[in-house]
Amino acid sequence: MNARSLPAAIGLTLLSCQLYAAEPMKTESLDFQFDGKRLSGTLDQPADRPPSAIVVFVLGHGKTDVVAGRWYYDLRSRFVEAGLGCYLWDKSGCGKSEGEYDRDQTVQSSAQETLAAIAELKRRGIAGSDRIGLWGISRAGWICPLVIEQLPDVAFWISVSGTDDKESFGYMLETNLRIEGRSESVVRSLITEWRRGNEIFQEGGSFEENQRATENLRQDPFFKSFFGEEKTKAAYLLEQKTFIAEHHSFDEASGLMVYVPGFRQILKEIRCPVLALFGEKDSVVDWRSTMALYKETIGRGVDADLAIKTFPSCNHNMLQCRTCGVREDRETTGPRQPCDGYQGAIITWVKEKGSFRPRRL
Repeated sequence: MNARSLPAAIGLTLLSCQLYAAEPMKTESLDFQFDGKRLSGTLDQPADRPPSAIVVFVLGHGKTDVVAGRWYYDLRSRFVEAGLGCYLWDKSGCGKSEGEYDRDQTVQSSAQETLAAIAELKRRGIAGSDRIGLWGISRAGWICPLVIEQLPDVAFWISVSGTDDKESFGYMLETNLRIEGRSESVVRSLITEWRRGNEIFQEGGSFEENQRATENLRQDPFFKSFFGEEKTKAAYLLEQKTFIAEHHSFDEASGLMVYVPGFRQILKEIRCPVLALFGEKDSVVDWRSTMALYKETIGRGVDADLAIKTFPSCNHNMLQCRTCGVREDRETTGPRQPCDGYQGAIITWVKEKGSFRPRRL
């Protein structure tokens, strides 16, 4: 119920398990070093020709099982059929990657991790690594612009369920409370408690005051299912101390935490082609706010090359859904179907960009 917990709401990286019958591709292991740890990755390439570019996958929040779980295999197959390679890896402490998973890894650190992966591709002279494109979902909406800021020659960016410049937990909570069947009056009351609890936490208020302010919220079944066991006083104070020491920025109008200071200007400086895809049933990220932000920043200027497409029945992970809530994503097992037209829209856009077409041999 505090801003420290907010990134957990962003980017529940579920995979679509539907396999696409594509042209043959070759897949090999390719690891790299970051922050003193070996991270385990997988590289896909066309079996019959060198790739024209490499699509680096930048994942959202949460643990990964990229290599063993063949995450996004269907989309990767379609990229390879279009003549591109793909590279993605497991985060620290996941799969065969060394270290421990850090749920609080900053977006700045994740950007450096992505840059390290790209540097390894270039160092090894992997075919197509002279043209790097980014595919990123959810929290990657902050990470990819930071990567592009430091690597301006990124060839393209495909943003899926991207983020605006502020934290999105309040949107997620309010949207999912409605999906869970709470009345409007209850939703308003619980959101008020959440905001007050955040203020107390961020301003150094006591554990007891925070508990009193969020009494009803902490008893709500959805809220309890999301966070699990309540924090102890000791855990609250430690988290609060760490949070305050990090000197976060806040939006004056909304009071929401700003994850990337100067984010709007960073977006304005992007010159590569951008494809932004949103599910209109996204219950995690305020896709309308992000779309408006992209139009105001990336979509302005002489060099603007921004394409936006929305999908009416698509959730945050661009999968077909019933309720489209967080609980459905967490509790559903087995294969999930991608939204109609989602993958096709990506491949069509890639093929329309002449600079990504396979090189003539």
